[in-house]
Amino acid sequence: MSDTTSARILDFITARFPQAEITETEDIFSLGYINSLFAMELVMFVENTFGIRIPNDELRLDDFRTVKAMTELVNRLRPATAVPTA
Repeated sequence: MSDTTSARILDFITARFPQAEITETEDIFSLGYINSLFAMELVMFVENTFGIRIPNDELRLDDFRTVKAMTELVNRLRPATAVPTA
């Protein structure tokens, strides 16, 4: 499951920045690809794609620095806040 989650997040980022060659553990902020607008798009993508809501206290930069951190965030929030798909 987390491999699929990571792949979807990585695909979203690389679709916006095709020139970027990033791995699951690279800090996407330090690479210079992320601005405030894309950061919000990333939050919306994670919420909408994985059917979760990220509470304000979970909106921490460290949870979005890497694909691995975002995957861990999704996995942590999914059981507690999963949105029904029916």
